[in-house]
Amino acid sequence: MPYAVFSTGGKQYRVAQDDIIEVEKLEGDAGAEITFSNLLLAGEGAGVKGAADLGGATIVAEVVEQFKGEKVLAYRYKRRKGYHRTVGHRRRLTRLKITAINL
Repeated sequence: MPYAVFSTGGKQYRVAQDDIIEVEKLEGDAGAEITFSNLLLAGEGAGVKGAADLGGATIVAEVVEQFKGEKVLAYRYKRRKGYHRTVGHRRRLTRLKITAINL
């Protein structure tokens, strides 16, 4: 089964067809189709091609849903000063289903 490595949102992902991944928020409603052309690596079995050999290769993905990730809490504290704060956030994410890897 062919696989590919691509980057989006400052992170790299290794995917194969029919994989479901969570990436940083991308524009598009559920059911929209997104094409990634910034492949870093692709291969099948023992044959691996680098970015220089992947001229027009693309990855096609379908947006499954837009959602918020788990809550992340952090504590700020300064010793001997009586200062402490709780801060946190929830990342906005997009769930994608990889529909095709065109090499």
